[in-house]
This record gives sequence, structure tokens and C-alpha cells, in this order.
Amino acid sequence: MEKYLKAIREKVCSICVDSDENGNCKMTDEECCAVELYLDKIVEVVHSVQSEKMSDYVDALHQKICVECRGNFERCNLRSDVNCSLDRYFPLIVETIQAVDKGAF
Repeated sequence: MEKYLKAIREKVCSICVDSDENGNCKMTDEECCAVELYLDKIVEVVHSVQSEKMSDYVDALHQKICVECRGNFERCNLRSDVNCSLDRYFPLIVETIQAVDKGAF
């Protein structure tokens, strides 16, 4: 998992709205990053889908991870307010995991 986390920090955290200009996370102890919290499951989701369509990956994300989130799956305020880092950056996360799998990191 460490190689995935390192690559995600480089590609995703560096541009995340919850990071400073150096890519360091600014989330407080009361907050948690969904990407780090669910990293194992995110990697499983990406590996379980073989598709050219991002919508298939997003559907798997919602079915396997979002249902476990503290938010209401059907009416997720974090997702609708674009406050869920996992949902916001998921296409880039998928791309990064696939790049790691191909040895690009």
C-alpha cells in the first residue's frame, strides 16, 4: 500500500484543496481524508474494475466505499458540496493506481 500512498500524495495531495502550496495536508485532527482512510478499499475497487469508462469505477466506488462512509449514501452532502476528496479526485486516483501497477512510479 505504501507505493500507492506515495504516488497518490505526489499526484493528488499536491493539488488537493485541503493542502497548502507545498502539498502538505491542512486537515485538522477532527477531520479525516477519505483517500487515506479508505486506501486499501480504493485499490481493491480499482483492481476489481476492468473498463474504459470512468463511470464503471465511480459506480464501484459508490457501491463499495461510499456506503461505509459516515455520510448518507443516497444524499451525500459531502459529495454534493464537492467536499469529499475521494469523490473529487477519483479519476486522478484511478489513473495514479493504474500507473503504479504499470511500474510508472
